[in-house]
Amino acid sequence: MIQPATLNFLSTLAKNNNRDWFEKNRSVYAASKANVEAFLDELILELGKVDPLLADLEGKKSLFRINRDVRFSKNKAPYKTNFGASLSPGGRKSPLPGLYIHIEPNQAFLAGGVWMPEPPVLAAIRQEIDYNLDDFESIIKNKKFKATFGNLNQDDKLVNVPKGYAKDTPSAEYIKLKSFIVMSTLSTTEILSKTFVKKCVETYKVMYPMNQFLRQAMEEVVKPANSAAKKSKK
Repeated sequence: MIQPATLNFLSTLAKNNNRDWFEKNRSVYAASKANVEAFLDELILELGKVDPLLADLEGKKSLFRINRDVRFSKNKAPYKTNFGASLSPGGRKSPLPGLYIHIEPNQAFLAGGVWMPEPPVLAAIRQEIDYNLDDFESIIKNKKFKATFGNLNQDDKLVNVPKGYAKDTPSAEYIKLKSFIVMSTLSTTEILSKTFVKKCVETYKVMYPMNQFLRQAMEEVVKPANSAAKKSKK
């Protein structure tokens, strides 16, 4: 379980986002981080039964650093006020779609898909959607999918279809996208619940067909992350 003390640490950090406070409370941070890592290990164990590509992950290696990169940011606060983890095939730096978990008081969510892929990957995804539009829409227009996630994220969408596609192509509104992301918000009650692992797994089950579609589109430009890749097509 995610402990109340973990959320309390994040809330207090948001009000005291400076190095002096953090150093004085480093032991509290360590305990909170350990709590999240233990939760992730339990979650990975269950997710691996749904998606074999996630079975070999480790909670500790899936968690992002709490330190912010402030070099090019106007916001110079040194620490993130959330615990974020990417459970993706091959680890958190992998471009392959998996499950992203964002734990933050009043701003928590689960997300999945592919965010701002490199041009060759983006081109491959667009082509796959254009070639197999019926299959793609059968996933994202599924009633349970719509109820869980709503629509694909529309941020940074192109005004016109990419070069090489007809303006009236049926896939136009999808191939204008630069990312293929879905998100489901989480309440504090859900985060602290004993059934939070189950909630994450059930959400991932709904997301999984989309991830599989995207991985298939990417397979020619992104090599499988590990030997479990073959199992993902079964």
